[in-house]
Amino acid sequence: MDGKGKPAEELYFPGFAVRTRSLVTARRGKAWRSAGVKPPDAARRRCIPGVAASVGLRCCLFAKSVTFFSAGDPKVIAMAARGTVKPFANFNANQDAEVLFKAMKGLGTDEDAILQLLTARSNSQRQQIKAAFKTLHGKDLVDELKSELGGKFETLIVSLMMPPTIFDATQLRDAIKGAGTDEKVLVEILGSRTPAQIRDIIAAYKQEFGKNLEDDVTGDTSGHFKRLLVILLQASRQQGVDNGAIEQDAKALFAAGEAKFGTDEETFITILGNRSAEHLRKVFDAYMKLSGYQIEESIQRETSGSLRALMLAVVKCARSVPAYFAEGLYHSMKGAGTDDHTLVRIMVSRSELDMLDIRANFRRMFAKSLYSMIKGDTGGDYRKALLLLCGGDDA
Repeated sequence: MDGKGKPAEELYFPGFAVRTRSLVTARRGKAWRSAGVKPPDAARRRCIPGVAASVGLRCCLFAKSVTFFSAGDPKVIAMAARGTVKPFANFNANQDAEVLFKAMKGLGTDEDAILQLLTARSNSQRQQIKAAFKTLHGKDLVDELKSELGGKFETLIVSLMMPPTIFDATQLRDAIKGAGTDEKVLVEILGSRTPAQIRDIIAAYKQEFGKNLEDDVTGDTSGHFKRLLVILLQASRQQGVDNGAIEQDAKALFAAGEAKFGTDEETFITILGNRSAEHLRKVFDAYMKLSGYQIEESIQRETSGSLRALMLAVVKCARSVPAYFAEGLYHSMKGAGTDDHTLVRIMVSRSELDMLDIRANFRRMFAKSLYSMIKGDTGGDYRKALLLLCGGDDA
C-alpha cells in the first residue's frame, strides 16, 4: 500500500512481475508512488528474470522485501514476489550439480535429495545448475532425471527444470498436438497470462517447435471460442481505465445478452478480449448496477462449452488471478481422483509468482488449507515436492 492506503501497481521486469507495497530508494529511503516504474536501460541490460541490477546508478529502486546478493559492483537486488520459491541466498551451481550427480550415481536414486534441492532453487538458478551439470559431467541434467525418476514425480521435477515461458509453450503444444484438443489448458494459460507473458510464450513456441502458435490454435479450434483465443493471442489489451467507456461497455454487454432473445457473442468477445483488467472490473460493477446480475451469472446463462469456460476465466482473472488459480487447484483435487496435469501445471507456474496469495484465497474460499488438501490427495515423493512448493500450511 502507498501512503494513502492505495494498492501499489505491478512493476515489470524482463519476463517477470512483482507486486510491491511501496518503492523505496536505497539511498534516501524516500517513498516512490509512481506506477509502472521500469529499471533504467543500463540496469535492464544486466537483468535476469526476476532480478534488477543497478549499474552505476545514484540510487537503487527495490521492493519492500528484498534480498541482497554479494556480487561486487554492480550490486544485484532480487525483487521480492509473492511466491513461495525464492532464489537461494548462498547459491553455488557447481555444488548443486554435484549433489544431483551423486543422488543419481550408482544403484538407486536419492529422490529426497533431488526434490529438496530443486524445490529450494529459483527457476533461473535451476537453469544455471543444468548448465553446470553439462559442463562438469558432459550429460544433460533433464535427461538424467528422466532416466532415474518415474511417474507423476518425474513429470513434476522435469516441469520445474523448464524456463517458465518454455513450460507454458510446451503445455500448449501438448494440448494441441495429436487427436483432439485439451481446451482446458488453452483456457487456463491464454485466459490468465498478461499480454507481456503471452508475447513471450509466442516467441518461445516458435523457437522450440518452429511453428506459429496462433496458426496451431486456429487450426485446432473453431467458432467463437477460436475468435476469443485469437484476440487474446494478439496481446494488445488497452492500458488503464477509459472512464468514458465504462457505462457504454456495461450497456453493450447487457444489450448483447440479458436484454435480448439469444446472445450477441461478438460483443462479449470484443469487450472481454480487449479491455484491461482494471477497466473490466469497473465495467463488471456497472453491469451489476444496471442488470442486477453478476457478469459471471450472465455468461453462465448466455454461453456454453469452451467459450463459456474461456470467458469465465478472463472474468475471474480480471477480478483476481490468485483466486482463479485457487479455484483451479481445488477442482483438480476435489472428489474422486486427481487432475494431476492441472495440479502440476499450476503449482509449477505460480510457485515463484503468487503462491502465497493463492494459498490465502484457497483458505478463504474453501475453508481449508491448500497444504492439507495436497497432503490428503497425493502421496510419496510427489507429495513431498508439491508440499515444498506450497511452502506452508494455513490451517
